[in-house]
Amino acid sequence: MTTIRISDDAVALACGADAVADAFAAAGCTVERVSSWGMHWLEPLVEIAGQGFGPAIPADVPAILAGRSDKAIGPIAAHPFLARQQRLTFARAGRTRPLSLADYAATGGWAGLRRARSLPPEDVIAEVIESGLRGRGGAGFPTGIKWRTVLAAPGARKFVVCNADEGDSGTFADRMIMEGDPFALLEGIAIAAHAVGAAQGYVYIRSEYPHAVAKMRAAIALAAAEIAPLAIEVRVGAGAYVCGEETALLNSIEGRRGIVRAKPPLPAVAGLFGCPTVVNNVLTLAAVPHLLAEGGVAEYARLGIDRSRGTTAIQLAGAIRHGGLFETGFGITLRELVEDIGGGTPGGRPVKAVQVGGPLGAYIPPARFDLPFDYEAFAAADALIGHGGIVVFDDSADMAALARFAMAFCAAESCGKCTPCRIGATRGVEILDRMRAKAPVPVPAGDEDATITPPKRDENGALLEELCDLMRSASLCALGGFTPYPVLSALRHWPGDFGR
Repeated sequence: MTTIRISDDAVALACGADAVADAFAAAGCTVERVSSWGMHWLEPLVEIAGQGFGPAIPADVPAILAGRSDKAIGPIAAHPFLARQQRLTFARAGRTRPLSLADYAATGGWAGLRRARSLPPEDVIAEVIESGLRGRGGAGFPTGIKWRTVLAAPGARKFVVCNADEGDSGTFADRMIMEGDPFALLEGIAIAAHAVGAAQGYVYIRSEYPHAVAKMRAAIALAAAEIAPLAIEVRVGAGAYVCGEETALLNSIEGRRGIVRAKPPLPAVAGLFGCPTVVNNVLTLAAVPHLLAEGGVAEYARLGIDRSRGTTAIQLAGAIRHGGLFETGFGITLRELVEDIGGGTPGGRPVKAVQVGGPLGAYIPPARFDLPFDYEAFAAADALIGHGGIVVFDDSADMAALARFAMAFCAAESCGKCTPCRIGATRGVEILDRMRAKAPVPVPAGDEDATITPPKRDENGALLEELCDLMRSASLCALGGFTPYPVLSALRHWPGDFGR
């Protein structure tokens, strides 16, 4: 009997994978639901003895089984999109059944946890520091340093919190881990808990990820014996973007309103319920089991460039031919990612810009596509790597409209605690509306009768730049602090879209 392997990842499901699976089952095949390879433009992707067919629809089933389908792509593992990757965190993607403990153990699962628990916490942390692993969120803070701070902090209770509130546009790597390799995340949490002395862990998942929530809850129940005595609980967020910020997330877990806390104290010293807390995101924690397995640190540290070590999970989305998950060592350029690996735009139109790092990331023009994917290089270019999402825009994009969206997004998602974010974003929308309408700066209230020289059109631009500088330097968290990145980059590189 022919065995068919089809992903049950949310992307595959959205593209009709269940109907394709049912058609194969009706044809007498054995169907296994596996994790996604990450080649989203080919979903639903069907695998038979290593050979791939996609994107498949139910009507393709007879031709696929007869070996005469025009949807054949050859051996999946040899596909150029996969062959040039360096998959460590996503080594099991497409290869294992997400909730199969047997599959996980057969592919090296739990080896890192067993070795970590044979070592003192200090030695585990030393290896994580040696690897060069940095947080795969926004700031890229060294993971081992954060763990060492929590270990040293006094407190009878300590916690490990996984930030799975993946809310950035064009990002889906966290979801792919939770839906496709949930035991790897649990193993990473358990290693972190051993390293810092925590007995309780939480996974905070956004409510828009129902499949991930279900997979993680099922995985926790199945892996209870493996992660014991650690207890892990899933908490579901209510859709607030600001709860991706670690202190707002902690408030939400505590049952409070999701607003940002002033720092210090840092969560590593006084976090969840006032106790020392590790807060790492999914990709950070999922990378840890590989590090603690034999030889993992050396393999990880030799990849990447400068202070950006190891691999990064890059997510290609937007107006791009080959959208999906691409894991490789730091240092690859945007040009390689967008033009070579991503294949450019689907219709062949010129690429106008890419936004890296979510809705608050800078817009980067093609002239700067030789920028290497590296934390320090991006910082020097006034850009952010963030969670590694790349959204591509073709030449039909209106950059002034996109800049306005950034300000409107900030105004809508602000927790309201600080004035630069809450009020500044609203004023930013108003300024951008005037610029797009080519309207002058309004006369201050009370000066209507004064003799005023009509302002020049570009005074709105100067006012916008001043506002962005204030938001960047005075906002309480990254929501208000990073909103200027897309606005100023759009204004700088595409002044014509603003009428300048």
